[in-house]
Amino acid sequence: MDVKELPDWEKPREKLLREGKEKLSTAEILAVLLRTGTRDRSVMDLAGEILARDPSGVRFLADCAPEELKSIRGMGDAKVCELLAAVELGRRIANSRPKKIGRIRGSADVADLFMERLRYRKKEHFFCVLVDARGDIIEETEVSVGDLFSSGAAPREVFSQAIRRSACSVIFLHNHPSGDPHPSDQDLKTTRRLAEAGELLGIPVLDHVIIGDGAFLSMKAEKMF
Repeated sequence: MDVKELPDWEKPREKLLREGKEKLSTAEILAVLLRTGTRDRSVMDLAGEILARDPSGVRFLADCAPEELKSIRGMGDAKVCELLAAVELGRRIANSRPKKIGRIRGSADVADLFMERLRYRKKEHFFCVLVDARGDIIEETEVSVGDLFSSGAAPREVFSQAIRRSACSVIFLHNHPSGDPHPSDQDLKTTRRLAEAGELLGIPVLDHVIIGDGAFLSMKAEKMF
Protein backbone atom coordinates (compact mmCIF):
# COMPACT_ATOMS: atom_id res chain seq x y z
CA MET A 1 0.00 0.00 0.00
CA ASP A 2 1.25 3.47 -0.90
CA VAL A 3 1.67 5.88 2.01
CA LYS A 4 -0.80 8.21 0.28
CA GLU A 5 -3.49 5.57 0.73
CA LEU A 6 -2.96 5.35 4.48
CA PRO A 7 -5.25 7.24 6.83
CA ASP A 8 -3.70 10.49 8.05
CA TRP A 9 -3.07 9.14 11.53
CA GLU A 10 -0.78 6.43 10.07
CA LYS A 11 1.23 8.62 7.67
CA PRO A 12 4.80 9.18 8.95
CA ARG A 13 4.93 12.94 8.38
CA GLU A 14 1.54 13.55 9.93
CA LYS A 15 2.45 11.28 12.84
CA LEU A 16 5.68 13.24 13.42
CA LEU A 17 3.83 16.56 13.52
CA ARG A 18 1.07 15.17 15.71
CA GLU A 19 3.01 13.01 18.19
CA GLY A 20 6.65 14.09 17.86
CA LYS A 21 9.69 12.61 16.15
CA GLU A 22 10.36 10.23 19.03
CA LYS A 23 7.19 8.30 18.24
CA LEU A 24 8.30 7.33 14.73
CA SER A 25 9.73 3.90 14.04
CA THR A 26 13.09 3.75 12.28
CA ALA A 27 11.35 2.72 9.06
CA GLU A 28 8.99 5.70 9.35
CA ILE A 29 11.93 8.08 9.83
CA LEU A 30 13.54 6.71 6.68
CA ALA A 31 10.23 7.07 4.86
CA VAL A 32 10.06 10.76 5.81
CA LEU A 33 13.58 11.30 4.48
CA LEU A 34 13.00 9.35 1.26
CA ARG A 35 9.62 11.09 0.70
CA THR A 36 8.41 8.84 -2.14
CA GLY A 37 8.64 5.26 -3.29
CA THR A 38 8.65 4.00 -6.87
CA ARG A 39 5.89 2.99 -9.27
CA ASP A 40 5.75 -0.52 -7.86
CA ARG A 41 7.10 -0.01 -4.33
CA SER A 42 5.86 2.15 -1.50
CA VAL A 43 8.27 4.33 0.40
CA MET A 44 7.76 2.10 3.46
CA ASP A 45 8.77 -0.95 1.43
CA LEU A 46 11.89 0.89 0.32
CA ALA A 47 12.69 1.89 3.89
CA GLY A 48 12.21 -1.70 5.02
CA GLU A 49 14.64 -3.01 2.43
CA ILE A 50 17.29 -0.51 3.53
CA LEU A 51 16.94 -1.66 7.13
CA ALA A 52 17.12 -5.31 6.06
CA ARG A 53 20.18 -4.70 3.88
CA ASP A 54 22.61 -5.54 6.67
CA PRO A 55 22.27 -7.53 9.92
CA SER A 56 23.22 -4.38 11.83
CA GLY A 57 20.00 -2.68 10.68
CA VAL A 58 20.09 1.12 10.72
CA ARG A 59 23.75 1.05 11.81
CA PHE A 60 24.51 0.08 8.23
CA LEU A 61 23.94 3.72 7.28
CA ALA A 62 26.59 5.07 9.66
CA ASP A 63 29.51 4.25 7.41
CA CYS A 64 28.09 3.04 4.11
CA ALA A 65 29.17 4.26 0.69
CA PRO A 66 26.74 5.78 -1.86
CA GLU A 67 27.27 2.76 -4.11
CA GLU A 68 25.88 0.45 -1.45
CA LEU A 69 22.61 2.35 -1.34
CA LYS A 70 22.41 2.80 -5.11
CA SER A 71 22.46 -0.99 -5.49
CA ILE A 72 18.98 -1.03 -3.92
CA ARG A 73 16.24 -0.85 -6.54
CA GLY A 74 14.54 2.52 -6.34
CA MET A 75 17.46 4.35 -4.74
CA GLY A 76 18.63 6.93 -7.26
CA ASP A 77 21.19 9.67 -6.78
CA ALA A 78 18.72 12.10 -5.21
CA LYS A 79 17.44 9.67 -2.55
CA VAL A 80 20.96 8.45 -1.77
CA CYS A 81 22.22 12.01 -1.31
CA GLU A 82 19.26 13.00 0.88
CA LEU A 83 19.67 9.97 3.11
CA LEU A 84 23.44 10.18 3.51
CA ALA A 85 23.25 13.93 4.13
CA ALA A 86 20.78 13.26 6.96
CA VAL A 87 23.11 10.62 8.42
CA GLU A 88 26.04 13.03 8.31
CA LEU A 89 23.98 15.80 9.88
CA GLY A 90 23.06 13.46 12.72
CA ARG A 91 26.72 12.56 13.19
CA ARG A 92 27.73 16.21 13.33
CA ILE A 93 25.03 17.03 15.85
CA ALA A 94 26.21 14.14 18.04
CA ASN A 95 29.80 15.37 17.79
CA SER A 96 29.09 19.06 18.26
CA ARG A 97 30.20 20.72 21.46
CA PRO A 98 31.07 24.17 22.79
CA LYS A 99 34.09 25.99 21.39
CA LYS A 100 36.10 25.09 24.46
CA ILE A 101 36.58 21.34 24.17
CA GLY A 102 36.90 20.78 27.89
CA ARG A 103 39.04 19.65 30.76
CA ILE A 104 40.00 16.04 31.14
CA ARG A 105 39.19 14.59 34.55
CA GLY A 106 39.43 10.95 33.56
CA SER A 107 39.16 8.43 30.76
CA ALA A 108 35.34 8.66 30.79
CA ASP A 109 35.59 12.28 29.60
CA VAL A 110 37.62 11.18 26.58
CA ALA A 111 35.28 8.30 25.85
CA ASP A 112 32.27 10.64 25.98
CA LEU A 113 33.85 12.89 23.36
CA PHE A 114 34.40 10.07 20.89
CA MET A 115 31.86 7.33 21.59
CA GLU A 116 29.11 8.34 19.16
CA ARG A 117 31.62 9.33 16.53
CA LEU A 118 33.49 6.03 16.51
CA ARG A 119 31.33 3.24 17.91
CA TYR A 120 29.85 2.26 14.51
CA ARG A 121 32.91 2.79 12.33
CA LYS A 122 33.98 -0.15 10.17
CA LYS A 123 37.69 0.77 10.28
CA GLU A 124 39.97 1.66 13.15
CA HIS A 125 40.49 5.40 13.63
CA PHE A 126 43.42 6.45 15.81
CA PHE A 127 43.41 9.85 17.52
CA CYS A 128 45.96 11.75 19.56
CA VAL A 129 44.36 14.18 22.01
CA LEU A 130 46.69 17.04 22.98
CA VAL A 131 46.46 18.27 26.58
CA ASP A 132 47.90 21.41 28.18
CA ALA A 133 49.35 21.88 31.67
CA ARG A 134 45.90 22.53 33.22
CA GLY A 135 44.39 19.39 31.75
CA ASP A 136 42.43 21.23 29.04
CA ILE A 137 42.26 19.72 25.58
CA ILE A 138 44.21 21.78 23.05
CA GLU A 139 43.34 19.78 19.98
CA GLU A 140 42.38 16.33 18.77
CA THR A 141 44.34 14.97 15.82
CA GLU A 142 43.35 11.98 13.71
CA VAL A 143 46.63 10.21 13.10
CA SER A 144 45.49 7.34 10.92
CA VAL A 145 42.60 5.26 9.63
CA GLY A 146 42.93 1.53 9.12
CA ASP A 147 45.80 -0.64 10.17
CA LEU A 148 47.91 1.56 12.45
CA PHE A 149 48.19 -1.05 15.17
CA SER A 150 48.70 -3.99 12.85
CA SER A 151 51.73 -2.31 11.30
CA GLY A 152 53.03 -0.41 14.31
CA ALA A 153 52.92 3.33 14.85
CA ALA A 154 55.89 5.58 14.19
CA PRO A 155 56.40 7.87 17.22
CA ARG A 156 57.47 10.71 14.91
CA GLU A 157 54.10 10.59 13.15
CA VAL A 158 52.10 10.27 16.35
CA PHE A 159 53.85 13.02 18.33
CA SER A 160 54.50 15.52 15.52
CA GLN A 161 51.44 17.70 16.19
CA ALA A 162 51.95 17.48 19.96
CA ILE A 163 55.43 18.94 19.51
CA ARG A 164 54.20 21.70 17.18
CA ARG A 165 51.40 22.70 19.59
CA SER A 166 53.63 22.47 22.70
CA ALA A 167 51.34 19.95 24.35
CA CYS A 168 52.27 18.95 27.88
CA SER A 169 50.83 15.45 27.54
CA VAL A 170 48.75 13.33 25.19
CA ILE A 171 45.95 10.79 25.34
CA PHE A 172 45.66 8.16 22.64
CA LEU A 173 42.32 6.80 21.52
CA HIS A 174 41.13 4.37 18.89
CA ASN A 175 38.05 2.28 18.17
CA HIS A 176 37.50 -1.42 17.67
CA PRO A 177 34.97 -2.12 14.88
CA SER A 178 34.21 -5.47 16.52
CA GLY A 179 32.63 -3.57 19.42
CA ASP A 180 34.93 -5.23 21.97
CA PRO A 181 37.20 -2.60 23.60
CA HIS A 182 39.76 -5.03 24.97
CA PRO A 183 43.24 -4.45 23.50
CA SER A 184 45.00 -6.83 21.17
CA ASP A 185 48.60 -7.87 21.70
CA GLN A 186 49.59 -5.37 19.02
CA ASP A 187 47.64 -2.61 20.79
CA LEU A 188 49.62 -3.31 23.95
CA LYS A 189 52.96 -3.49 22.18
CA THR A 190 52.41 -0.28 20.22
CA THR A 191 51.08 1.65 23.22
CA ARG A 192 54.07 0.71 25.37
CA ARG A 193 56.41 1.74 22.57
CA LEU A 194 54.67 5.10 22.21
CA ALA A 195 54.64 5.65 25.98
CA GLU A 196 58.41 5.11 26.05
CA ALA A 197 58.83 7.60 23.20
CA GLY A 198 56.64 10.12 25.04
CA GLU A 199 58.84 9.91 28.11
CA LEU A 200 61.93 10.60 26.00
CA LEU A 201 60.21 13.59 24.37
CA GLY A 202 58.93 14.95 27.67
CA ILE A 203 55.32 14.47 26.52
CA PRO A 204 53.90 11.75 28.77
CA VAL A 205 51.06 9.52 27.61
CA LEU A 206 48.25 9.95 30.13
CA ASP A 207 46.09 7.14 28.79
CA HIS A 208 45.09 5.08 25.80
CA VAL A 209 41.31 4.71 25.57
CA ILE A 210 39.77 2.05 23.34
CA ILE A 211 36.21 2.65 22.14
CA GLY A 212 33.86 -0.29 21.61
CA ASP A 213 30.13 -0.38 20.94
CA GLY A 214 28.77 1.51 23.94
CA ALA A 215 31.74 0.52 26.10
CA PHE A 216 35.32 1.66 26.52
CA LEU A 217 38.53 0.54 28.18
CA SER A 218 41.23 2.68 29.77
CA MET A 219 44.60 1.01 29.34
CA LYS A 220 46.04 3.24 32.07
CA ALA A 221 43.35 2.30 34.56
CA GLU A 222 43.95 -1.36 33.76
CA LYS A 223 47.71 -0.81 34.30
CA MET A 224 48.50 -2.10 30.80
CA PHE A 225 51.38 0.33 30.28
